[in-house]
Amino acid sequence: MRRARGVAYFLSVLLVAVSVTAVFSGPDASAAQITARSLTLVGVTGVGGSMPGGNVNHRFAFTIPTLGTALGSVKFEYCTIATKDACVTPTGMDASIITGLSDTGSGVTGWTVQAGSTANTVIVRRAAASNPASGSLVIQLNNIKNTTDVNKTFFVRITTHSSLDGTGAIVDSGSVAASTANPIQLSGIMPESLIFCTGADITVNAGVPDCSTATSGVIEFNQLFSPQDTATAVSKMAASTNAFSGYAITVNGPTLASGSSSIPAMAPGAADVPIARTRGISEFGMNLAANTVATSTTPVGAAVNPVPDGLNLRGQAASDYSVADQFKYSNGDIVAASDNGGLGPTNSQLYTVSYIVDVAGNLLAGTYSTTLTYICTPTF
Repeated sequence: MRRARGVAYFLSVLLVAVSVTAVFSGPDASAAQITARSLTLVGVTGVGGSMPGGNVNHRFAFTIPTLGTALGSVKFEYCTIATKDACVTPTGMDASIITGLSDTGSGVTGWTVQAGSTANTVIVRRAAASNPASGSLVIQLNNIKNTTDVNKTFFVRITTHSSLDGTGAIVDSGSVAASTANPIQLSGIMPESLIFCTGADITVNAGVPDCSTATSGVIEFNQLFSPQDTATAVSKMAASTNAFSGYAITVNGPTLASGSSSIPAMAPGAADVPIARTRGISEFGMNLAANTVATSTTPVGAAVNPVPDGLNLRGQAASDYSVADQFKYSNGDIVAASDNGGLGPTNSQLYTVSYIVDVAGNLLAGTYSTTLTYICTPTF
């Protein structure tokens, strides 16, 4: 009796061992391991490759070790685990909607999709089975719906077959993994923008005027007024805007005065054209140009910086304030606008405004001053 129970116990252990071995064996113990295998989730227009539930392309790259056996088909099976257990289709996964494939870059080409793809299985086949010339395969399955689970890893079991329909003995096998990912959605708002500043000086950093460097707007002319020489002064201003129709800058304020005595403005009418300075008469004018010694012993002024290009840099001096050595002043005049190449938005540019004063010998003594206000008006 003890001998019979011992035999029965041995047989039970043996059966358990056989069962455990079956659970942990691969799909085919004789199949060779596919190497250098990967699955890249390739996005399509507007849909990222790892988008949960996204219809994207799945690009498989792998190397089959068996070259001496005819290769007729490859089976791709989408599962929630890599191998061993029965394949469970990932939630929402749908490979049945596949629209075709690409084998560009593959050592073996001429693949087509076998009819009858299911939610988790796609079989690709060759026209006829033959020994592969190369073991390096690249097969992209187009229009596969990812699992709808977010941040979820799924697996694809790959098997190669000599048959043309993914059936029969497995020649080579292996698994790859991929994962969906929660999309990161970034957004930001660009509000209506106008950057405008004035001052005695504004620094240009890396080609861009920096309004944070604008200095005080209290400016003195370079010398005492004299009927024998032209006094000069400069100020600067910078502007940029994203306004659809750009900006216009006006100058506003009276001419220079000391009490009841004033210095007449040059070409004071809005329609007046600028004129050259004349020493020995009283006159006040300005322009936004690079002037020469024809105006003063030391030339003053500069061209707009950076120069307008009609695209990203549209700012330019108004036509009656842009001519070197020609000046005028008219309260309320537009002196600059972002209209080079047509009205439009522009990146920042620096304007240098030159002021000149000539005086007659009979101009009353005094401190002559004015306060000019520049107004930059964007049209959005």
